[in-house]
Amino acid sequence: MCGITGFTHKDGRPRPELIRQATYSLVHRGPDQQGVWQSPIVSLGAVRLKIQDLDAGDQPLVSDDGRTVVVFNGEIYNFRELGRALEQRGHCFRTRCDTEVVLKAFLEWDLECLPRLRGMFAFAVWREPERRLVLVRDRMGIKPLYLCRLGQNLIFASELKAIFVHPEVERRLDLEGLDAYLSLNYVPGPRTLVEGIEKLPPAEWLEWRDGRVQRGTYWKLRLNADPSWTPGSATEALDALLRSAVREHLAADVPLGVWASGGLDSSTILHYAAEVGLGRLRTFSVSFPGRSFDESRYFRRVAAWYGAEHEEYELLPRPDLARVVEQLVYFGDEPGADAGAVPLWHLSRLSRRRVTVALSGEGADELFGGYVTYIADRLVRPVRRLPKPLRRLASSLAALWPVSDEKIGFEYKLKRFLEGALLPADEAHVYWNGTFSSRQKRSLWARESPSGDPPAFLEVFRRPDAPGGTVNRYLWFDQLRYLPDDILYKCDRVSMAHALEVRPPFLDHRIVEFAASLPPHFKVRGTCLKWILRELMKDKLPPEVIRRRKEGLDIPVHEWLRGPLREMLLETLNRRTVSELGVLAWEGVSQCLSRHLERRANLGYHLWGLMTLVLWLRTWKVRAPREVLPFEEKTARIAASPIIP
Repeated sequence: MCGITGFTHKDGRPRPELIRQATYSLVHRGPDQQGVWQSPIVSLGAVRLKIQDLDAGDQPLVSDDGRTVVVFNGEIYNFRELGRALEQRGHCFRTRCDTEVVLKAFLEWDLECLPRLRGMFAFAVWREPERRLVLVRDRMGIKPLYLCRLGQNLIFASELKAIFVHPEVERRLDLEGLDAYLSLNYVPGPRTLVEGIEKLPPAEWLEWRDGRVQRGTYWKLRLNADPSWTPGSATEALDALLRSAVREHLAADVPLGVWASGGLDSSTILHYAAEVGLGRLRTFSVSFPGRSFDESRYFRRVAAWYGAEHEEYELLPRPDLARVVEQLVYFGDEPGADAGAVPLWHLSRLSRRRVTVALSGEGADELFGGYVTYIADRLVRPVRRLPKPLRRLASSLAALWPVSDEKIGFEYKLKRFLEGALLPADEAHVYWNGTFSSRQKRSLWARESPSGDPPAFLEVFRRPDAPGGTVNRYLWFDQLRYLPDDILYKCDRVSMAHALEVRPPFLDHRIVEFAASLPPHFKVRGTCLKWILRELMKDKLPPEVIRRRKEGLDIPVHEWLRGPLREMLLETLNRRTVSELGVLAWEGVSQCLSRHLERRANLGYHLWGLMTLVLWLRTWKVRAPREVLPFEEKTARIAASPIIP
């Protein structure tokens, strides 16, 4: 696991201090080794966390003839198989690491090597003879890669902070990215919150050749149900795929463990890891003592079931909580507003004390239908047949229900459900897992909103290859947007802040393709989520794990923003700091604050996103547009469009 960065300088004037500074900014991702390589046209840097072949494989890695260089982040799980194929074609290897396999595979097959790679990766290859730089990202977007064009030159990096090193990069806020962030609490690719900086989309490559750029796709996600699947054949196939994927993900020359929540997904990974038989496993968990959402009795049961050496961190609102939030803003790089990053921070820190690699259950919910929103998408259809005034009345009456301090209580779910019933179906799906609706956002803008109708981030639903059917339609969105830009982004930044490599076996692309071929009722059947995975594991895991509902690793954000984080919230979101940024309207933010703190609504996730945004803008000195609406016009618009229906 590593971090990579680089830039071209077509004018032939390299700046050695820049590539060193950019590389150093990523040292948390690779504390074991750092290196740079420069030519008159390109500068490359890499930091390395040693996982395979601890004595060799330093980066940047240069070919035998000195004309090709690679910087690589990630893991190729079939690198030994590819290495044997390359040896048969006459290639010789100096190391036992996957980075050299990537280099030799590119030399042998060029871009045709990409479909052969099985793993998580982002890498760059420089070919000196052609003055050609090729950037690549893995199929599901597990590993990040950011790009910035400056005239005919190109900058890239694993994290934004390495791009920010360059003085030519202007840090201006991208308003369309902000519009999406206010709805989703993350920025869907390829956009970021900085104008001119984008994410290379999953499964894409980009080629810079002497100033000219072209790009392409080497794999596509297609959800096409195969009606020939039966429950028996599907569970048999999934069993074989999981066994193979987990075995490959366990390959490492360093200590390895498993993240265990006691839920279906992580317990499945633990089951297959134990089945491979690599000795006694280590498991790591986060508990919330005394809370209704504490999962400790489940993960302790599973750890004991497999005889794992188990450790857990008790997450309480300690005095260092605000400091952790500040660190998340720095290491998060983008303003990822998923409050689940807090327990993940402590889980990563705990794990890194014992292991360098951890396996996780990420991806199963998006592949097999694990979120309650997929049930809501179906249940809302008869509700939408009611006259809209009646639906609005029901939502208004539900708003009178006193709020609770539960993490996600029934009253919160009901209110969000009824609010979503007033929205178009596609927007409702993202609203249930997000924050502000398009109408609610109008109160927050200090200038005219760039939001279209429908919002630009819903364009994925209009693509010609979008699948039909309610379940697959929304699995499609979540796999293309929510998974890479929230779940995987959060996991990468938080784990790599502690130099911990996290591997998600469910996202082996063979499992992804298998899940995409299943009929929807194999995923969501009535109120049963991830039906086929439960069928597979019902005779393998403790019964209480199979039966339990999904809890999710998160903090009680509604309660904590009224309690231990209240001071930080009010210091961050006040009239002066909000107005100085020139992006958000203080009147709208103030309304949101008062409704939450006075317990008239549970707006913890909304406020967490706004607080994170303001902290991020200040930390990274991202400049906002200066134009704002006149005060009178803004006040009138807020009065006409309350922030919460």
